[in-house]
Amino acid sequence: MTERQWMPGSTPCARQLHENGYALLRQATPAAWLTGLRYTFDTGVKPSSEWPVPRGSDWRHSLLDTDLTVQAVCRLPPLLAVVGQLIDERFFLSQVEGREPLANGGHQQLHRDLSVQRPGDTAIALVYLDDYGPENGATRLVPGSHRPASGEPPFDATDESRSLQLTGNAGDILIFDADLIHAGSLNPTGARRRTLLITYFSQALYASHLETVRLRSIRMDTSERFDPAEFALANPGQFI
Repeated sequence: MTERQWMPGSTPCARQLHENGYALLRQATPAAWLTGLRYTFDTGVKPSSEWPVPRGSDWRHSLLDTDLTVQAVCRLPPLLAVVGQLIDERFFLSQVEGREPLANGGHQQLHRDLSVQRPGDTAIALVYLDDYGPENGATRLVPGSHRPASGEPPFDATDESRSLQLTGNAGDILIFDADLIHAGSLNPTGARRRTLLITYFSQALYASHLETVRLRSIRMDTSERFDPAEFALANPGQFI
């Protein structure tokens, strides 16, 4: 399947998502779930030595993919609606884990996570369990960078002139195309910034996904499929 071509009749939310390559859903996670999700994150933290593949030393990493509330967050209808628009065919939940930058850690150079077989076959979500901003290493991204124009110069990972650092509150969810330029930022204060990092794949990637589940410490069932036609985009007041 080729990249979706957005027609004039598509909704304003869909056109905005296509142009920017991301959506920020404000307060999409039920507030009553946040305390439990933070507890699940903290109890699931494991040192780098206990993961099959070593993890970054300036981050906390939490193994939490079988928790029922975490699984419910991964299936929130507004979240699945945005993912469905980005992937534009049946898709599945590939992975969810917890990540948090430590004090004076978390800085990343701008990068793309990259689609696998075609543009748009991978979508990523960050569910913020704490308030976030420059003071605790909030995500940076470059709007519209997921589909470079023909003849555009190669991406310069050191050029921060177009990057935007996000600010928001616990319960917000950021969803973006894997080809969107983004990065984690330095956490200068050490204030908590726990997130759920979720990956969704086109169903065409399921065989390759199964080849690496043990390396990625995936314990949950990933056989469920989601159809984009079953979900409507969030209301414009929630979609940024």
